[in-house]
Amino acid sequence: MALTLPAHPDPLADRLHAGGLLHELAHGLGGPFHYLLPERFDANLADFRAALTEAGVEGRVHYAKKANKASVFMDRCAAAGGGADIASLGELRDALGHGVRGEDLVVTGPAKSAELLRVAVRQGALIAVDALDELDRLLALGGERPARVLLRRHPPTQLRSRFGLDDAQLHEALGRCAAAGDAVRMEGFSFHLSGYALQPRADLAGELVELCLKARVLGLQADRISIGGGFPVDYVAADAWDAFLGEHGPEHYHGQKAFAAGDFYPYHSPVAGADALRAILAARPAGNGASLAERLRQAGVMLLLEPGRALLDRAGSSVFRVQGVKDRAGYGIVTVDGTSLSLSEQWFNSEYLPEPVLLPAEDSEGDREDGPYEACVGGASCLDSDLLTWRRIRFPVRPRFGDLLVYPNTAGYQMDSNESPFHELPLPPKVVIDQDGDCPRWRLDR
Repeated sequence: MALTLPAHPDPLADRLHAGGLLHELAHGLGGPFHYLLPERFDANLADFRAALTEAGVEGRVHYAKKANKASVFMDRCAAAGGGADIASLGELRDALGHGVRGEDLVVTGPAKSAELLRVAVRQGALIAVDALDELDRLLALGGERPARVLLRRHPPTQLRSRFGLDDAQLHEALGRCAAAGDAVRMEGFSFHLSGYALQPRADLAGELVELCLKARVLGLQADRISIGGGFPVDYVAADAWDAFLGEHGPEHYHGQKAFAAGDFYPYHSPVAGADALRAILAARPAGNGASLAERLRQAGVMLLLEPGRALLDRAGSSVFRVQGVKDRAGYGIVTVDGTSLSLSEQWFNSEYLPEPVLLPAEDSEGDREDGPYEACVGGASCLDSDLLTWRRIRFPVRPRFGDLLVYPNTAGYQMDSNESPFHELPLPPKVVIDQDGDCPRWRLDR
């Protein structure tokens, strides 16, 4: 028996799926595509800002651009006066080109190039310094503007992390910043934690607040901290997720492929998105009786955030057209007109688990075999490993050539983190769908 793991109901997506627009787009574009719903991005950004306001905390939200390359999300950031988290010269140029101000950029990532540092300083971007030699290169630039920096803290609870400065390095960096005079403006500290646990973020944020107070003794500005991203997204219902984790095994996957529970993103989270930020702000950092929000207010420290996936929750889906179906003993293999490189969870030797929705071709809905049909979903390449879904999905009917499979809620990291024109197959274009009453209007993302 196939395991089922549907995404949360989405009435807006259901209306799009029922209206015939996706079939028209598949025909007109001639291949797989991603559709984007920018108003969902707007709503998520507004919710994060509301969480800061409710807690009485001064803060800024920087969209982690790496989560999706679409231009429309940068346009929405600029229109809302929001910021962006970037990690390359290309991302910096793109953000500026879409109207995000230089001072609203946070530059992260390891061992940044000389050109990225030079342009970031000239544009007034805030630079998260990851190593002492990077700080030295910044100080050596000697431009007409001071370099705005955060010192990135190595997370002491995650020893395998290769990012950030340890205690001794932080002490040395603070001394160099204090001695640099007007060449640098040390504005605070940052971190990024792997995983999605909330209390560790509150604990480390509390530590950074104390570091700000110590840095001010040296005459440094130190009035903001960044807690990065990692705000969980809730894709599926709790009972479905619990049942899946308790029952799944190699027999549920093509070729008896084995996945451990730890291989998967936590597709259900009881506290997600901006509510996760609310929980972090309400939490009491270790060794402190006050909440994080109280400590930020008392110390006059601004909170910076760098969410990616959480700003893109329900802001887009991926659409593939069925090219063929073959039967195997006990299940089938559906082949679509794209590859697993367009669902980037495969990059992590994992699986995107919210299951695709089958949209039958409009001219064949009345001529279908009764009963469910179990099948995995393969890509159009010549590689055995090219499967969009290794799990045997229980479709309501047997898919046919020309049907569409819609993978829900893929805007966060799935669409293009691992994209490749393998076999010279074109990359799936992104289609922006704007809601205009009952008549959605579409345009290609540029």
